Amino acid sequence: MFQIEKQDQAVILVPQRDLREFEFGEIEDEGSDVLRMIDQGEAQSVIVDFQKTDYYGSTALSFFVKLWKRVRANGGKMAFCNVSAHELEILEMTKLDNLWSLCSTRDEALRDILRRET
Repeated sequence: MFQIEKQDQAVILVPQRDLREFEFGEIEDEGSDVLRMIDQGEAQSVIVDFQKTDYYGSTALSFFVKLWKRVRANGGKMAFCNVSAHELEILEMTKLDNLWSLCSTRDEALRDILRRET
């Protein structure tokens, strides 16, 4: 469900397909790896790269909020990149569009996180 990469102090989480409502268990199971990396100090910040998706539901949004709280508690930052028009609309409707940095590209997200960490 997720491809997990690490660059510097950032974990890059790349959903491999749209994150539908009925995939709660799978999202939580695979997302726990990222939470563990944050908790163990292996990474401080998270980038979610939506390059392979067009949609996510409330289950995924709930996980993203949980992830953001953990990242923030550990002094990190979170950014989204390659967000589709549908995904942006969901963020705007839920008023979460100002919670995380929204970047056009992964490189832009990395620069944003590094700039905010210093």
